[in-house]
Amino acid sequence: MDEILLLKALILGVVEGLTEFLPISSTGHLIIVGDLLGYTDAQSKVFKIVIQLAAILAVCWFYRVRLLEVVIGLWQPGRERRFVGNILIAFLPALVLGVLFHHAIKTYLFNPLTVAAALIGGGLVILYLEHRPQTPRFTTVDDISWREAFKVGLAQTLAMFPGVSRAGATIMGGLVFGLSRRAATELSFFLAIPTMLAATVYDVYQARAMLVFDDVSVFAVGFIAAFITAMLTVKTLLRYVSNHNFIVFAWYRIGFGLLVLITAYTGLVNWS
Repeated sequence: MDEILLLKALILGVVEGLTEFLPISSTGHLIIVGDLLGYTDAQSKVFKIVIQLAAILAVCWFYRVRLLEVVIGLWQPGRERRFVGNILIAFLPALVLGVLFHHAIKTYLFNPLTVAAALIGGGLVILYLEHRPQTPRFTTVDDISWREAFKVGLAQTLAMFPGVSRAGATIMGGLVFGLSRRAATELSFFLAIPTMLAATVYDVYQARAMLVFDDVSVFAVGFIAAFITAMLTVKTLLRYVSNHNFIVFAWYRIGFGLLVLITAYTGLVNWS
């Protein structure tokens, strides 16, 4: 048993759980932290897919009561059927563009320096949006129409660029299109389920040849760490957005992105 490898798995699992649903880019952090830990081989790529699944399951468990209501109410017209329709409509742009550009993005954009630039750019956008006057027209996810859902879905496609942040794109998009902070955050959580599940299934299929039994212990450590941390993050974020804006995340993105660029420029870290 490689204890160092298990420690890396634990660290990356915690990073995934902490960052997946915050507007700071989980993919970007996994790329940067993985590079810093020297965990960038073929196994690491499959590992990062597996721990994303843990974050999805954490959201499903957190919202298990609502999701059960959706399943029960889906068979008759009403709130639950409209809710599912809106989620599917919001998911559609990412599905189409993901199929078209998935390979190119994975090949050319998954590196620490492009992530750092996207972190800084996204942070500046959040600062700009947070200083605009906002008057929410929709206080819950159930209030929105298919039009708002589709617009937020278009915003989500920006997160195909690693470092932008899927959560950041959907939450900020929701605020721009009239959702309250809590409604935008919850929509981001619910939209993560089909979006991340589809991406995970596709990535696992693509990497199926690299799945080996010897990696089970490493994957299990990262999976459990990501699940527990994601559960705590979702619960904490919902409380946070009730009384705070997202400016602190904007400054964090800018500071972290600048740190990566400075260490690369000065040679302190040899980013791959």
